[in-house]
Amino acid sequence: MDIISQLQEQLNEMAMVAVNTFGTLQRDAPPVRLSNNYPDPLNPAAANPNTDDPAAQPQPGAAAAAAAVAAGAAPPPVPQAPPALDLTEQPKAMSHALVLAAKKFDALVSALPLSSEEDQLKRIKELQAENEVVGSELQKQLEAAELELKQVEALFNEATDHCINLKKPN
Repeated sequence: MDIISQLQEQLNEMAMVAVNTFGTLQRDAPPVRLSNNYPDPLNPAAANPNTDDPAAQPQPGAAAAAAAVAAGAAPPPVPQAPPALDLTEQPKAMSHALVLAAKKFDALVSALPLSSEEDQLKRIKELQAENEVVGSELQKQLEAAELELKQVEALFNEATDHCINLKKPN
């Protein structure tokens, strides 16, 4: 893979890591209280001063579990909470991945050959001359192939004429 293709691939990787990083930061950002006029998103109990002890509030499904125990059946299993994500380490890891991708991109850029404008123009002229030589060679081969095709078509037509007319070839 040439250096330009590697640069394109690395740039795509950097864009993907950046989008994932920004999306994760946006998704996992804690809520922010905009004003004292709004309830605190981190403490919803403070918004409802009428509620007493939260432990005294009936839990969803508690009535069904109590009825099952009273009927002699085993209580239904309590669903396990998913493991908590470490929201402080994930942004650091994603930022680290983004920095590594940027460093790799910088290394690829530094590997690009440095040349002056005169050197580049000279190289372009050399490549154009080489292209003309190869193009003329291909044109000669094309003309030879077309001539051979015409000869084969003529022989084929002659052979089919002899077969149709039932003539013996000379």
